[in-house]
Amino acid sequence: MSAREAQALSLPLQEPSRLLDWDPATLRLAAGWQPVVDRFFAGEPGRRLSAFLRERLADGAVIYPPRPLRAIETTPLDRVHAVILGQDPYHGPGQAEGLAFSVPAGVKIPPSLRNIFKELGCGRERPQPASGSLVHWAEHGVLMLNAALTVEDGRPGSHARKGWEALTDELIRTVAAAASPCAYLLWGAHAQAKAGLIARTAQDHGREALLLQANHPSPLSAARPPVPFLGCGHFAEAREWLAARGHPGFFG
Repeated sequence: MSAREAQALSLPLQEPSRLLDWDPATLRLAAGWQPVVDRFFAGEPGRRLSAFLRERLADGAVIYPPRPLRAIETTPLDRVHAVILGQDPYHGPGQAEGLAFSVPAGVKIPPSLRNIFKELGCGRERPQPASGSLVHWAEHGVLMLNAALTVEDGRPGSHARKGWEALTDELIRTVAAAASPCAYLLWGAHAQAKAGLIARTAQDHGREALLLQANHPSPLSAARPPVPFLGCGHFAEAREWLAARGHPGFFG
């Protein structure tokens, strides 16, 4: 074997930019999530969702992201102390990486994420990040979960109401029943529709929850009433609230 061949073999394989196949039995999730996900895919809603995904792949559909459940692959349940809810993965090539609002390093930062960085304080107290990847937040305990976990290329909302919402609602319910303290950042009507589920579940299980609600960070709504996203102060409020309860360093 030549030196060049040996070097090539030692290089890590590049992750595909799209979903190549679907088998929920092969999922390897962070601690605490496997029973919830296994139970879902063993039931009829999960079987229908899997059949839909396999059918679309067989038809040649380009589906993003390559790891639909990355949020719960990365963040163990017992480390969750903040939740950001999105609606749909990015539907452009190479954008979605399985975490709500996040894009891989090297990908142009989308407008909503630019506004998130602006509200975070970037561009004022600190420079705009070079990367739009929020993996470091997920590793610290921020669960960034979309309602639908897959989408087809150029077709926003194409996998909405295909079954993902039943799973993601159950994941939200699981967090609200277990995580304490936990800050929930709910931006836009779709995320705010989960406020009642979160509040009821947290109260029923004696968990401390902070629910923060504002408009979606999209440029279409970020500066509009009733509660503009820009200037809402959610990151500072959540950071201070969690630090006061022994969990510093969020949204740093």
